[in-house]
Amino acid sequence: MSKTIELAQHLETLHINNMYKSDFYWTWDKTDEELDAIFTVADALRDLRERNKSTRIFDSGLGISIFRDNSTRTRFSFASACNLLGLTVQDLDEKKSQIAHGETVRETANMVSFMADVIGIRDDMFIGEGHKYQKTFMDAVKEGYRDGILEQQPTLVNLQCDVDHPTQCMADMLHIIHQFGGVENLKGKKIAMTWAYSPSYGKPLSVPQGVIGLMTRFGMDVVLAHPEGYDVMPEVEEIAKKNAAATGGSYKKVATMEEAFQDADIVYPKSWAPFAAMEERTKLYQAGDKDGIDALEQKLLAQNAQHKDWTCSEEMMKKTRNGSALYLHCLPADITGLSCPEGEVDNSVFDRYLVPLYKEASYKPYVIAAMIMMSKVKDPVSALMALDAAGKRKFF
Repeated sequence: MSKTIELAQHLETLHINNMYKSDFYWTWDKTDEELDAIFTVADALRDLRERNKSTRIFDSGLGISIFRDNSTRTRFSFASACNLLGLTVQDLDEKKSQIAHGETVRETANMVSFMADVIGIRDDMFIGEGHKYQKTFMDAVKEGYRDGILEQQPTLVNLQCDVDHPTQCMADMLHIIHQFGGVENLKGKKIAMTWAYSPSYGKPLSVPQGVIGLMTRFGMDVVLAHPEGYDVMPEVEEIAKKNAAATGGSYKKVATMEEAFQDADIVYPKSWAPFAAMEERTKLYQAGDKDGIDALEQKLLAQNAQHKDWTCSEEMMKKTRNGSALYLHCLPADITGLSCPEGEVDNSVFDRYLVPLYKEASYKPYVIAAMIMMSKVKDPVSALMALDAAGKRKFF
């Protein structure tokens, strides 16, 4: 029996009917079994790919990508996921579209969605705006489908908003699951989600928020650490507390990186901007106050510079369990002595974990593909079994 068949049989035991024709906004919108289904299908698709089996569930159709912020890994992961399933990808470049001439979100949503099966959107720059844009866009798409403009209703995959980065955090989680030999081995494991110094400003809060919102669902001891003033959204912290209480894990916030790293099994040192400052930046953006935004940037760079000791050094790593915690990062990292004079992580630490980091990133295309498949395929169990029984991919 192949691994794919074993995974399909596990998928059959899960209650996942609500995933069909659903969107993927935040991980905490999904049930435990629905998250399990994403991980299961991602592993099955990877197994099929590794055995050179075709994974095409579409013979035509579009995957529309809209990146309102820069991206490397997520952009290519989305394209890889769509191609894996048989979809063609078209990236919407707002600078080359009629959006620059005042085209509304509602109009854009319908005009780009003809024959589209999935729409991936990244909008993470401004607090209160990213999720709102995704919701506005998809509401317009659903209206277009209801009114007969679109022959089918595309599904959304959140490729990062101001609140959550579900594809990243679920790829991180799948990496952790495999590194520790299964979900059953995660209970009681300590993960330190800590702020780290960066010579740049304005990094989104969605990764630390996504991590504490997801990892607390697996009975893990999740610790958030940051300097004073670098708070994340309080509503996401409340979600983390409720998750920890429900799973027998824990969630707490500490004031130093040293305390967070102490006896940690997993560390995730990552810079992010203060929540209050990002709220201020959104107001300046809405007012068109470029000078105000520039002044805020200089203020935040100076604020960051007060905390250069918040870095993942060799000495800091020695505090972790047996000095060998799993190091995670969404990439790109600010690497001391390589990409910048002082940054989030020492070059020697980063270099030692280079292969695991790349493996961590490699799960993202499969996670995205699983999100698409679970939304577009009514009977994913039969679909996986059919793919397993079908022929190989043709190289020539």
